[in-house]
Amino acid sequence: MISYIKIARPDHWIKNLFIVPGIVVAVLLTPESWSEISLRALLLGFLGTCFIASANYVINEWLDAPYDKYHPTKKNRPVVTSTVKFKWVMIEYIILSVLGLWLSFLVNKCFLIASMALLIMGVLYNVRPFRTKDIPYLDVLSESINNMIRLLMGWFIVTDSSIPPSSVLIGYWMAGAFLMATKRFAEYRMIGDASLAGLYRRSFIHYTEKRLLASSLFYALVSTFCLGVFMIKYRIEYLISIPPLFLLFSYYLAMALDKDSAVQKPEKLYKEKRLMAIVLLLVLILVFCTLVDVELLHILTSNALIRLDF
Repeated sequence: MISYIKIARPDHWIKNLFIVPGIVVAVLLTPESWSEISLRALLLGFLGTCFIASANYVINEWLDAPYDKYHPTKKNRPVVTSTVKFKWVMIEYIILSVLGLWLSFLVNKCFLIASMALLIMGVLYNVRPFRTKDIPYLDVLSESINNMIRLLMGWFIVTDSSIPPSSVLIGYWMAGAFLMATKRFAEYRMIGDASLAGLYRRSFIHYTEKRLLASSLFYALVSTFCLGVFMIKYRIEYLISIPPLFLLFSYYLAMALDKDSAVQKPEKLYKEKRLMAIVLLLVLILVFCTLVDVELLHILTSNALIRLDF
C-alpha cells in the first residue's frame, strides 16, 4: 500500500499552490473581493486539483518505469523496484480521477472543464501514441501548460463569468516552461552521459546543454514580456516588481548550474533559503504595488509628452 501511495506523490501537492496567483489576479481584475471568495470552493478546488495531479503522477510512474531505471535516482522509485501491479495502478488512477472531477464539479462547471483539461494533458504527456514527453520542446510546453491550467482553476474559484487576459495566461505558461526547461537542463547535466540520458528520456537524444539553456532563456524572455504587457495594461505600478522578477529568473537559472541542482526537484525548492528570500521580496513589492498608487509612473507612461518649463 505504501508503494501505491508513493506513486501518487502527495509530497508534490505543494505545486498546486500555483492556483493561488489565479485567485489573486481574479480579485484584482473582477468586481469580486477577498471576502466574497467561498472557502468551501477554495478547499474543494485545491483538493480536486491535488487528486487530478496525483492521477497524472500515477500513470506517469507506471509508464516511465522502463526508462526510470536508467536515471541515477529515479531508478529507486516504487514501480521500478517493487512488485506494483498494473490492475491496482489503474484502479488507483480511476479513483483519483473520479474524486478529482467530482470535487471540481462541486466548485462550478468552468472549474470542472479546467480539471478535465488537466487530466487530459496528463494522458497526452504520458500515453502512447501521443506521449508528448518524448518530443523535444513539446515535452516542456505540454507539461508547463498545466501551470496555465492551474491559473485558470484559481481564477474560476473566484468567478466563472470570464477568463483572465491572454497576456497573463501566456506569461504564466512560459514561466512554467522556463522552470521545466531548467529542470531538464539540470537533469541532463547531472546524468552526465548523453547516451544514458537518451535511454532515460527520449527527448534527450535531441537535446544538448546548449539547446536546453537557450530554450530556457527564450521561455524566460517570452514570459517576462507577456507579464510586462499585463502590468502596463492593468496596473502600471507593477512595473516596480520587474527588477526582482528578473532577479528571480536569473538566480533560478544560476541554480541549474549547481552540481546535483535543487532545480531537479521543484517540490523541494521551499528549502532554498536565498530563493525563498527573493520570492518573498517579489511578493512584498507586488503587495505594495497593489495598495499604493505611484503617480510618477502614470506620468512617465502617459501618451502626452512631458513638457519642460524653464
